[in-house]
Amino acid sequence: MYHALHGRLDADAPTLVLSSGLGGSAGFWAGDLAALGEHFRVVTYDHAGTGRSPAQLPEGYSIEHMAEELLGLLDELGIERCHFMGHALGGLVGLALAALQPQRLSSLVLINAWSSPNPHSARCFAVRKNLLRNSGAEAYVQAQALFLYPADWIASNGARLAADEAHALAHFPSHDNLLRRINALETFDIESRLAGIDTPALVIANRDDMLVPWQRSRHLAEHLPNAKLVVLEYGGHASSVSDPQPFHHAVLDYFQGLSL
Repeated sequence: MYHALHGRLDADAPTLVLSSGLGGSAGFWAGDLAALGEHFRVVTYDHAGTGRSPAQLPEGYSIEHMAEELLGLLDELGIERCHFMGHALGGLVGLALAALQPQRLSSLVLINAWSSPNPHSARCFAVRKNLLRNSGAEAYVQAQALFLYPADWIASNGARLAADEAHALAHFPSHDNLLRRINALETFDIESRLAGIDTPALVIANRDDMLVPWQRSRHLAEHLPNAKLVVLEYGGHASSVSDPQPFHHAVLDYFQGLSL
């Protein structure tokens, strides 16, 4: 898989792996690298079947497959242990990784993630699938901001969104791959294993997230044995993009408390 290293590259630097959401692109984290790179060797990667990691995803593709692919990348890079941060689908990958090989993880940061399906998110993803199947990639990409960002931020960032959407269309994945990734997150259910995941975890939610109800993060924090919940008031589903300072403050405060 395509990957890149950022930030501290000295031998003593702790490693932080960043895993993005449904789009799968390492570029999602571009605005976070400066803040995180002061403290970590940061690994970003394009998920298999997205961006610069070409693959034809199989029927029945799952979040567990994504976790196994990431384990392969960690083995390739010689990373025996790391901190992990995942946004939405990326957070599900982190949960699956913690269930598969907990010894590989020093901590988890789970951003607007969940442990089992819920009716609201299912409705949102059904709409996105219908847009893709019936209206095509352009309509799918145009609607994406509505799920990710607050209305006032969208209104104030038209030029940026237009550039982002042009880039997304130019690098749009195959429809089969995207639908299989959506199916993987729709069917993910790790409820029965949460009590056994004792990796230290920061669970971040946004109260104004219109894709994933913030209560799903509260549920995670209540059922993971070693978790802390932070609820941000503004920013929508992708607040690391729309309102990065409170997000960075929450993350770096948490890592400082871990005595890196």
